[in-house]
Amino acid sequence: MNNPLISVIVPIYRIDKYLGICIESILNQTYNNLEVILVDDGSPDRCSEICDLYASKDSRIKVIHKENGGLVSARKAGVQVSKGEYIGYVDGDDWIGPGFYQSLMHSIKNSDSDIAIAGFSRDLFASTKNLLNAIPSGVYEGESLKNVCKQMLSYGSFYSHGITTYLWNKLFKRSAIIVPQMAVDNQITVGEDAAVVYKAILRSKRIVITDNCAYHYRQREDSMLKLSCNYDEEYRRLKALNDCMVTSFQNEAGEYNLDQQQKEFITGTYIIRSGGKIDNASNELKYFPFKHDIVGKKVVVHGAGTFGQQLVRRIKCENLCELIGWIDKDFWEYRRCCMDVDPIERVCKLDFDYIIIALLAPPTIDRIKQRLIDYGVSESKIITVEVTKDLIDKAYNQYLLNS
Repeated sequence: MNNPLISVIVPIYRIDKYLGICIESILNQTYNNLEVILVDDGSPDRCSEICDLYASKDSRIKVIHKENGGLVSARKAGVQVSKGEYIGYVDGDDWIGPGFYQSLMHSIKNSDSDIAIAGFSRDLFASTKNLLNAIPSGVYEGESLKNVCKQMLSYGSFYSHGITTYLWNKLFKRSAIIVPQMAVDNQITVGEDAAVVYKAILRSKRIVITDNCAYHYRQREDSMLKLSCNYDEEYRRLKALNDCMVTSFQNEAGEYNLDQQQKEFITGTYIIRSGGKIDNASNELKYFPFKHDIVGKKVVVHGAGTFGQQLVRRIKCENLCELIGWIDKDFWEYRRCCMDVDPIERVCKLDFDYIIIALLAPPTIDRIKQRLIDYGVSESKIITVEVTKDLIDKAYNQYLLNS
């Protein structure tokens, strides 16, 4: 068949403001042989009405209305009713350029691959940034695919992924995705994409990586504000993800160094989402991912993403130290979300003991360190995450598995 059917699964919850744009972008694809499966995951807004309206306008659309069960259950529901030889995913608040699936189908068919892996564009307010996989574009099979598997979660430096974790910037042969998708526990709410994507790659005989960035990931104002859970809840979520990945990777762990890759992935996610662990009995730091003791010190936090937000919350809630400043180069974007973030040059007017860089990727950290030094900050006052293998193993084994 020249134009095999692609099933596009769209999980939907509380996004009625964006849903129409998403659906229109799928219907307007240059690749026409699509079925669009809209999964209304018990959304309390007008998403249900919008889904039904679009279904009445285009016969390619199927609608599932279900009780709220979370992202994993919504995707499973879509997969179960899908008919396509190929499966793609689009989140309901994102959108895709008109040639997105045409390009991926061309790549996957020409190379006879099981998965076509794209880049994506991050849309934040009026700005768009194209982001690619760290592993270069090309077709991978045999030994080259084995090398991909050895680097897909951990590529060169800590918490740098060779292949992006996301489901939505990829096109899968049905045979590659069904088992990994249906095997993920519905209760996993952290890293649920990673639990599927990397297992699908392990099941593949050939993959193709492209520089296609026609998937537009919309970073909404409300999504920039990261919800905070208590440590016990974060631990439960990460433990569920860890257990799922251990089971999923058990047959290939030794061949592809997946034990260490997984440790780095889980530990990095833990650091970003927790900022460290406090011993409730002694109120002392049980694990802190930085080598300096900040208790009682005057500190500035650099970075207002997930890591920075969680670290600031932990500092404030636990009274670890005196937070006298919070800075980020994109301060104005966070101020629009009512976060009290200042530009980086603000450090010139602050009296502090340390600046904590709340990021994990070493290349980015190095650039920020140099920028701070250029503003006159002593390198001895700049704190970054320690990412030696011994410390990763310590965090993973002692504090994640045995908390």
